[in-house]
Amino acid sequence: MAPRVLISDKLSTAAVQIFKDRGIEVDYEPDLGADKEAFAARIGDYDGLAVRSASKVTEKVIAGADKLKVIGRAGIGVDNIDVPAATKRGVIVMNTPFGNSITTAEHAIALMLSLARQIPAADVSTQAGKWEKNRFMGVEVTAKVLGVIGCGNIGSIAADRAQGLRMKVIAYDPFLSEERATDLGVEKVDLDELLRRADFITLHVPLTDKTRNILSREALAKTKKGVRIVNCARGGLVDEEALREALDSGHVAGAAFDVFAVEPAKENVLFGAPNVICTPHLGAATTEAQENVALQVAEQMSDYLLTGAVTNALNMPSISAEEAPRLKPFVSLAEQLGSFAGQLTETGIKGLRLEYAGDVAEMNTKALSSAAIAGVLRPLLEDVNMVSAPAVARERGIQIEEVRREQQGAYENYVRLTVQTERQERSVAGTVFSDGRPRLIQIKGINMEAELAPHMLYITNEDTPGFIGALGMVLGNSGVNIATFNLGRQTRGGDAIALVEIDEPLASDVLEAVEKLPHVKQAKALAF
Repeated sequence: MAPRVLISDKLSTAAVQIFKDRGIEVDYEPDLGADKEAFAARIGDYDGLAVRSASKVTEKVIAGADKLKVIGRAGIGVDNIDVPAATKRGVIVMNTPFGNSITTAEHAIALMLSLARQIPAADVSTQAGKWEKNRFMGVEVTAKVLGVIGCGNIGSIAADRAQGLRMKVIAYDPFLSEERATDLGVEKVDLDELLRRADFITLHVPLTDKTRNILSREALAKTKKGVRIVNCARGGLVDEEALREALDSGHVAGAAFDVFAVEPAKENVLFGAPNVICTPHLGAATTEAQENVALQVAEQMSDYLLTGAVTNALNMPSISAEEAPRLKPFVSLAEQLGSFAGQLTETGIKGLRLEYAGDVAEMNTKALSSAAIAGVLRPLLEDVNMVSAPAVARERGIQIEEVRREQQGAYENYVRLTVQTERQERSVAGTVFSDGRPRLIQIKGINMEAELAPHMLYITNEDTPGFIGALGMVLGNSGVNIATFNLGRQTRGGDAIALVEIDEPLASDVLEAVEKLPHVKQAKALAF
């Protein structure tokens, strides 16, 4: 029986034709996704679901999707899809991460120019029969400094277009290497320097815990007086209340927003502020972009439903059905090693080295490396997936090296990941035991056997008597229950590591108390 696909949002008819040409039955019902009850009632009949942003693919919808194998999002953001619920049900979630990059970058540049010359307000005034030539005094962008926050796929295109306008471009991006910055013709700076120097600021980062309110009240206070801010990325990156105050005071000369903390934005604190331009999330709204992402998602879904090939999946690497059973535990290991290293990395990454020893060296290491790279990048780039991760790393000039070798040491198989930053190298190694569960076996050259858990505390310290007791007292007095406690050290009295599994996420004040303990060099709360 031919697979069946439901398209529940407005999608290019060319996508419908691709499904049909590949022998897949397709129902195009572009208004169904807006009707929650009808949508949930119908989804159980289909193997595939293609959506844009209007369809809310909630846990309830997925729970009733007994046949569903794949969800395809025509676009990059999957805020409208419950990815954990899909994963739990074994449903692959795909997106099209690069289909609308040019369109979004162009919209940011268009808003910047409109802001510089107050074009929307001048248009309204002129069409109202006024001739307020002196009211709309603008500024040139030539020779001005554009600060790009996030220099990935979209940010690098915006930087290129700005250079065509003869702007000086500076960029803040923890994953941007000096070599990649040189290739792009931008100057890599830290966030404070960008805020201090930029005449215009444009944001091109995803919304994560680390980027939420990246332009906070404190950050806005550090900006140059008269700065103009453009956000075509995600709502929530800028403290809208603080920005309104800065606009009213004149410290910020103007702002152009395509995205808002709450959407649809029927009302917002920025509305009505002086020299503010607002558009209704139009970043990807061009004929070309809509066509590109629709064609991509139709091809990707068809490939998976007909051949099992996986492309641009957020919750599964690119591996064949034959490889899956053998690779699955090692994919999990690689992703855990990457996540562990990524959460501990705070400076720009120059390179990643992946070392495969034993039988694992004969496997599909490309999939394993993709999983590890995604794990490293995901703490700052939540939209990255196991397929797009290598391309994202390349865009940021991160060098990827794979080393395969025969069995060495006590373990039949192991994977070692080394992260090379501007300051140091840090490595972590792991293996898969006979129970099929991944284990860490070495951290920064210190041998240790540990299984990763949802909530963990990682500590590096000097090996001194009484430290473990002091740590236990801090956690105990704070009501933190220890599930497992793993220790390792280089030499007596030398560097030591503690990896503690705890039952709940660690509160910030408890982490601060741990950091203040004597002999602690670093303490981090980790989540897996």
